[in-house]
Amino acid sequence: MSLVDYLLLVAGMGAVTYIPRWLPLFALAQRRLPQGLVDWLRLIPVAILSALVAPALLTDSATRTLSFGKPEFWVAIPTLFFAWRSRSLAGTVIFGMFLFWLAGKF
Repeated sequence: MSLVDYLLLVAGMGAVTYIPRWLPLFALAQRRLPQGLVDWLRLIPVAILSALVAPALLTDSATRTLSFGKPEFWVAIPTLFFAWRSRSLAGTVIFGMFLFWLAGKF
């Protein structure tokens, strides 16, 4: 492939990823969304994070069976309560890392 082909490829990939993000923003920028839809959209990041984290915490990676004996699961519980009470991202990360280090010592 020539340099022009690579530049066209990069430009095309940029357009394909940019346009689907830009269109809803452009179309909905001046409109007021129903409150129910806004409330539902606020739940999407929590649902995605839960879908990513739950299998790592609750299942054995080799057999994909439910396992509550993993140290990650037991460290996540007090870390979750700390995050809920403190509302501090940095504090939660430090607290969780400390608890995970402490769990590794036992």
